[in-house]
Amino acid sequence: MSEPKRVVIVGGGFAGYHAAKSLRRSLPEESDAEIVVVNPTDYFLYLPLLPEVSAAILDPRRVTVSIPGTLEGVRLALGTVTVVSLENRTVTYTDPEGGTHQLGYDRLVLAAGSVNKLLPIPGVTEYAHGYRGVAEALYLRDHVIRQIELSAATDDPEERAARCTFVVVGAGYTGTEVAAQGPLFTEALVKRFPELAGQRVRWLLLDIAPTVLPGLSPRMSRTADRVLRKRGVEVMMGVSVKEATTDGVHLTDDGFVPTRSLIWCVGVSPDPLIEETGLPTLKGRLIVDPTLAVPGHPEVFACGDAAAVPDLTKPGQVTPMTAQHAERQGALAGRNVAASLGHGAMRPYKHRDLGFVVDLGGTDAAAEPLHIPLSGLPAKVVTRGYHLAAMPGNRVRTAVDWLLDAVLGRQSVQLGLVPGSAVSLEAE
Repeated sequence: MSEPKRVVIVGGGFAGYHAAKSLRRSLPEESDAEIVVVNPTDYFLYLPLLPEVSAAILDPRRVTVSIPGTLEGVRLALGTVTVVSLENRTVTYTDPEGGTHQLGYDRLVLAAGSVNKLLPIPGVTEYAHGYRGVAEALYLRDHVIRQIELSAATDDPEERAARCTFVVVGAGYTGTEVAAQGPLFTEALVKRFPELAGQRVRWLLLDIAPTVLPGLSPRMSRTADRVLRKRGVEVMMGVSVKEATTDGVHLTDDGFVPTRSLIWCVGVSPDPLIEETGLPTLKGRLIVDPTLAVPGHPEVFACGDAAAVPDLTKPGQVTPMTAQHAERQGALAGRNVAASLGHGAMRPYKHRDLGFVVDLGGTDAAAEPLHIPLSGLPAKVVTRGYHLAAMPGNRVRTAVDWLLDAVLGRQSVQLGLVPGSAVSLEAE
């Protein structure tokens, strides 16, 4: 009898989670193959709804889906992979308490995802806060509430103005959604404090790109820009941060904005683990063939932000780093791993975008389902419907939170669970 096979999947994000799910479904019930997901947390994070956590609309548990609870037949190894040995076919990882462990593999799926993109701008790592996980979203929620409360407690007009100013850097998906949700959140907070009657609360969105949502269609960009400006967000395209200080940010147009809040949503870079494998990369992403296998290493597959996957719909290009591609690549990686074990046939990755959705808070959104442009309430319905369909769990609880927010308003108190030092870019 043949020895049992072990498949190790590095990462439990969109790519890794769906790779594990697809692989489990692609193997016959009698298969003795072991599937192990190595991930720093015991949950899959549904990143697109994170801005609603920081705006006190959703409970953070709604966007975290238990890996052991939803992936039956998959073993979770809780930890962060530090070394991949292709020669020995092992991965070494460190658990949350500092213990070191090693796993051998017969097949390896690298789906390590991405990290905050850092730029060499003085002061940013010390004074900006990233936006990649639950801790960052919870910290931002507390931070915004705290700034409004502290501004109400001071009689210094300059301090009050600085605390009521919030600067978001990066006008991609995340930055645009954070900036769009922000004014609605602070407007609800300010109403509680008579001391802030008439106080201007500023939200600024900066990006060196010429438009918001630069990777999407002009129509979606215009819709988002219109909503942002209608809410009073100062949309400053072609401008970024030149230096960050404890008192505010110096801008590339030589302006200075007094603020205590610098929210970093500039984008992402592939996890450094990928470069450390020693395998060929393209801009930090592992080079793979259309089946997601690594050339010269048929036992290794990669997908999602970690992989430079050839875009067969656009010859000569690779697929962008989006959740939509990561989810579909993960599902294909799982099926192709099963095929490499003798169950099914290998297939190339080919996917045309079915459209995009951007939630802009309130009753506003921008959506292009099947490339049909929508805005306003119809787009909002489509956007929320898409998220509920795409989430692998917590759908009813998420829908209930949305209903409670619409009827009762948001609960906005500081929890004080996450210190600023835990979410600074300097800590990465």
